[in-house]
Amino acid sequence: MQDRVLGWSRPVKRLVVVALDVFLALLSTWLAYTLRLEQFNVPTGAQWWVYGLAPALAVPIFVKFGLYRAIFRYTGQAALQATALAVVLYACTLSAILLWQRWPMVPRSLGILQPLIYFVMVGASRAWARFWLVDVGHTSVMQSGRLLIYGAGTAGAQTAAALRLSQQYALLGFVDDDPAKVGGSVNGIPVYAPKDVELVIARQGVTDILLAMPSVTRERRNTILQSLRPLPVHVRTLPGMADLASGRVTVNDFRELDIEDLLGRDPVPPNAALLAQDLANQVVLVTGAGGSIGGELTRQIVHQRPRQLLLLDHNEFGLYSIHQELQGICLAKGLSVELIPLLGSVTNPDRLAAVFNAYRPSTVYHAAAYKHVPMVEGNPGQGILNNVFGTLNTAQAALASGVRRFVLISTDKAVRPTNIMGASKRMAELVLQALAQNATCTCFTMVRFGNVLGSSGSVVPLFRQQLAAGGPLTVTHADVTRYFMTIPEAAQLVLQAGAMGMGGDVFLLDMGQPVKIIDLARRMVELSGLRVRDADFPDGDIEIAITGLRPGEKLYEELLIGENPEPTAHPRVMKAHEAHMDWQSLQAHLATLRQAAEADQPEAIKAVLKTCVQGYQPATP
Repeated sequence: MQDRVLGWSRPVKRLVVVALDVFLALLSTWLAYTLRLEQFNVPTGAQWWVYGLAPALAVPIFVKFGLYRAIFRYTGQAALQATALAVVLYACTLSAILLWQRWPMVPRSLGILQPLIYFVMVGASRAWARFWLVDVGHTSVMQSGRLLIYGAGTAGAQTAAALRLSQQYALLGFVDDDPAKVGGSVNGIPVYAPKDVELVIARQGVTDILLAMPSVTRERRNTILQSLRPLPVHVRTLPGMADLASGRVTVNDFRELDIEDLLGRDPVPPNAALLAQDLANQVVLVTGAGGSIGGELTRQIVHQRPRQLLLLDHNEFGLYSIHQELQGICLAKGLSVELIPLLGSVTNPDRLAAVFNAYRPSTVYHAAAYKHVPMVEGNPGQGILNNVFGTLNTAQAALASGVRRFVLISTDKAVRPTNIMGASKRMAELVLQALAQNATCTCFTMVRFGNVLGSSGSVVPLFRQQLAAGGPLTVTHADVTRYFMTIPEAAQLVLQAGAMGMGGDVFLLDMGQPVKIIDLARRMVELSGLRVRDADFPDGDIEIAITGLRPGEKLYEELLIGENPEPTAHPRVMKAHEAHMDWQSLQAHLATLRQAAEADQPEAIKAVLKTCVQGYQPATP
């Protein structure tokens, strides 16, 4: 029946509601006469005028207040307030007419009593319609999930309203640490204390907990997540405050926990002045713009309003995707930035020379690189040609065209590397450090950071795929630890460090404590409402499998080769002082390395890398 009603056209629905309001106007008039005269009313004489006036006044006023444009199953407090205002105007008009006409057998108090009864009836009819059209199908709701909302504030209340419409979850309660709210209710839904959550989950069969606290501090979120990890529930979160403020809260907005939640620490805040220093109204080039880091760099650069943003990548689809995304950002934000997608490889010096000569960029962010350790280990020649000589080609093109700032995206794997990828990135750093000694107009800067959560090939997307497939989650070694940061953090660091560079500087981020990969895997499993299958819980849901270290993989990563890094203008950015070669000495090694790479001779490549890269110890097969 509900589906049939919902299938009516809008004109038919409005006609039915108008007819209902006419009927309620007549009924409320009869009740008002009966109550006021204290007898069963049979209208006579002038009393009929009120029966005619009631619907004749009410319907036009309701039309004026837009009450027939409302959709019953979405009505809320605003619609009730509009109805109240309409009835007040209706009451004033009716009372004025009764006082003016003074019909016999028509009490003047009817102008107050009848609208009060009418308001109750109209409000009740809307509430019943909302209940009838929305709060049905409880059996299917119970099958979809049983939910607690963590946070009984505005966001939690909005979410609860969205849930009533979605019919996808049975909302069993709120959780809040405010003593004033605990023990109370929000729209009839009980509010529990955090200490009672485990008991509520056990008694009521809760399957999901939704974090509805978009403005709470990261530290507080981490504390809450830590308390929820042992519980057999799936933890998710709401969008940010901007989406909540717009009122667009639906069940489809529920999402898995942010990368920052899994990271367990506050992201490094950006320095706005440093972000804009070399970007506003400039021509900026990003190599590897279609990749994870390059793409995020372009997203943040475009907000600083450069005159032209050059996007260089050899991957056609990646370049197309980021170009389309940036065009959407510029359109939405009203940014007048000329976006220029450029197909080309950094291993092609002629293409680079053509690009630099045509557009004359003032700032270059060099993110083009092969970064996956096992892939480069299996293809050492191509890794060297792209990472080392691609950097050299780009740097020489920058020098020739008078680029003001050149920033290389490097990695913690460049520190005492055990794999060709890390050693190739240190060689790229050495190239820029050597060139910086004689550069007069170009400032070369290197930015070194740890693993980027959420980037292509990183561990978090892999773990999420493995979780969706039912496991196992694969970890190479139980003791593997890594420094982690988010993609926006990495991009912000690159932009800010580039602005601070004086020439040949290596910058690195104070990333806090390293994270054990197996702990990250366990955290993801537990916050998905599942248990890790191990010796303590042999009947657990998801196994964490140890697969063994891959060729060239280290147990621990470092950010620094030397000692005593120097602080900078940014509290979380440091500058390293590390030994390097002069250009004359490095040139001879580069010639040998290029010959070995073009011939794809792994042992010859490793021999040159051992000579040039401090601490390089290639892994034994």
